[in-house]
Amino acid sequence: MNFADLWKRSRTGVFAVAMALVVGILLLLVAGANPFEALGVIIDGSLGSTARFGDTLMVWAPLVLAAAGLLITFAAGLWNIGVEGQIVFGAIAASLVAREVSGPTWLIVTLALLAGFAGGGFWAFLAGLLRTYGKVNEIFGGLGLFFVAQALAVYLVLGPWKRPGVASTSGTEPFPRESWLPTLGSTRLSWVAVLVAVIAVLVVFYLLRGTRFGLRLKAVGKNMRSAFLLGIPTGRYMLAAFALGGGLAGLAGAVQATGFHHKLVPSISGGYGFLAILVAMLAGYAARWIAPIAFVFAMLAVGSTLLPLKLGLDSSVGGVLQGVLVLFTILAQGWQARRQNRSDGVAAGPPEPPIVPGEVG
Repeated sequence: MNFADLWKRSRTGVFAVAMALVVGILLLLVAGANPFEALGVIIDGSLGSTARFGDTLMVWAPLVLAAAGLLITFAAGLWNIGVEGQIVFGAIAASLVAREVSGPTWLIVTLALLAGFAGGGFWAFLAGLLRTYGKVNEIFGGLGLFFVAQALAVYLVLGPWKRPGVASTSGTEPFPRESWLPTLGSTRLSWVAVLVAVIAVLVVFYLLRGTRFGLRLKAVGKNMRSAFLLGIPTGRYMLAAFALGGGLAGLAGAVQATGFHHKLVPSISGGYGFLAILVAMLAGYAARWIAPIAFVFAMLAVGSTLLPLKLGLDSSVGGVLQGVLVLFTILAQGWQARRQNRSDGVAAGPPEPPIVPGEVG
């Protein structure tokens, strides 16, 4: 690939990042802060010490897991907006193992991660059943299941799993130490969480690029009706995409429960599911860009917590910068798609009638 081809592929992202930086600088100036000083605080707050770097990676790991899972459902043309609920249910399943199973750390941790994968996959599978056989749009089905999972987590924290003598939304009793993910030194960084996230990205990359399953999954996502006519069981592939994608989201919940909080809390998902959707969109739905983009988001999330202490700014500035970056990326992608459609329209004539999702099961 020469420089011209590389620039043609990356210019949309470069333009989006440049515009986001300009707007971010202007917002910081309006807030009365030095943009370069604010950037320095964010970098120092996320990478300035071994402990801070570890905290950043512990945000990065579940974010990568959720985003990698979303790539599978997006490849099948499915908007798995209920990924937050799958994270929550995966955390609940992992918490059950951590609370009830006794044994050495390696056994409990392995079972907890497997339970998280199974729990998230099961919850996503329910959304897939609603979509495939009930013709319920996956956005509505997924969001509905998210609220159910969230309510179940609150019920467990305040009810059956409440701390002895008190019911508090701060969470359950801490899990036994044997069920905690092993950490490095005195930091909260778990090498298990990072390793699982790296493996997940590699598996998804290979699955979507180097397997027959991935090719058929993309065929379903590109044109469900044509895929069905070519003999691909579209319903089964959609369910498989939900189960695999939800399983990775459930792993993110298991990491949150056993590696970060060490207990079940009502807000166990941490908003990582919705944030993972933005990461996947910024990555252009390509697995190779998931890890670096998620790391930038993790830096903003962790580093911005120091802004109130150092500069008197609200920590939500980090979220604003993330939102601006996503906004300009979406605008740039839409602009590029419109230009491409115009070019294709001139060359190929009027577009074909659109295919309505859900016509073929």
